[in-house]
Amino acid sequence: MAFLGARARCSAAAAAKVAQRRRLAEDARGPPSPPGSQRAVLYVHWPYCEKRCSYCNFNKYIPRGVDEAAVRRCLVTEAQTLLRLSGVRRVESVFFGGGTPSLASPHTVAAVLEAVAQATHLPADSEVTLEANPTSAPGSRLAAFRAAGVNRLSVGLQSLDDTELQLLGRTHSASDALQTLAEARRLFPGRVSVDLMLGLPAQQVGPWLGQLRELLRRCDDHVSLYQLSLERGTALFTQVQRGTLPAPDPELAAEMYQEGRAILREAGFRQYEVSNFARNGAGSHTREARIQTLEPDNWMKEVMLFGHGTRKRVPLGELELLEEVLAMGLRTDVGITHQHWQQFEPPLTLWDVFGTSREVKMLLEQGLLLLDHRTLLGNWFGPSDDFKSESKGDAMSGATPVEDPAGAVSLCSDHL
Repeated sequence: MAFLGARARCSAAAAAKVAQRRRLAEDARGPPSPPGSQRAVLYVHWPYCEKRCSYCNFNKYIPRGVDEAAVRRCLVTEAQTLLRLSGVRRVESVFFGGGTPSLASPHTVAAVLEAVAQATHLPADSEVTLEANPTSAPGSRLAAFRAAGVNRLSVGLQSLDDTELQLLGRTHSASDALQTLAEARRLFPGRVSVDLMLGLPAQQVGPWLGQLRELLRRCDDHVSLYQLSLERGTALFTQVQRGTLPAPDPELAAEMYQEGRAILREAGFRQYEVSNFARNGAGSHTREARIQTLEPDNWMKEVMLFGHGTRKRVPLGELELLEEVLAMGLRTDVGITHQHWQQFEPPLTLWDVFGTSREVKMLLEQGLLLLDHRTLLGNWFGPSDDFKSESKGDAMSGATPVEDPAGAVSLCSDHL
């Protein structure tokens, strides 16, 4: 297959040369100072995996073979087209997600980054993140990705228990996971994120907390905790429906989550979002709804014909944009500050919109919301949680990458 390990070894030198050309182009161009509306983050989707995990319903494909050169050309073309159409002059960060983007060759990553650098300003210190699975990311491959321009890794460990990994349909073992994590930290010191899942069928609190503590002895400064969601059409959903596996216990999952939060807090992590924790500093957008071609072969045909695979673009209206501000802001530990809200709705303050609402008043009385002189803040964990507003500055800049259809490129301008 076009994206297997030997391919990475052959393309590492080529990827390094492409990355060097990108750096030289940036040095020659110099750093412009575009207004905020012309800044963006970029998400690049690699849709292919070695196999489908038992819990996963993402848009991904298990191909018999991949013409990676064709996919690479389409990713480059779509990135160039979207940057040109959007008028973006500066890309703040790039996120390669999937699928399993660590199955792509480093040359593909380097080619996309070079295209971005040629079309707009991509600062040398921009964050470039790659999602990686342990079995597709040995040390030599990770080094080639670093040479291609990647400077941050998100490693999908999911569990440190071999039985659980088999249940999830993962292709790696706990030993593989820890080996990959150690190699990632050596190559990307201070810039490695790890995922750990909770709430699996038959999973117990004590052993799961033991996994988290083991991970904290070995991990970097960013941890994500994800509760299993049983999705229709997945193997796990079918097994639970048929009774061959017990349904996950929501009470046990809640206990894991709360105990895990406490352990991470004691280890110096700040919970800045519902699922995400960081320490040592690790961790307005113009928005539109997009209907994207799903299947990769059809997406490539459309990119070759039209320059992109977007079927329809619908700019969000004022109400939809405010709804997104609320949905995203209430997931964070900052909430929605009065200053941030005013960027989108200058005539009306948070007090004007929410201060007289009967529903909001009820949530405030129940301790599920806080509205004070600094922020509108959601209590993720219920009224029993210690709930108070702490001034931590304005809402996070940048954007959380959202998985995109096919092998697609998405832009998010920097204002939300």
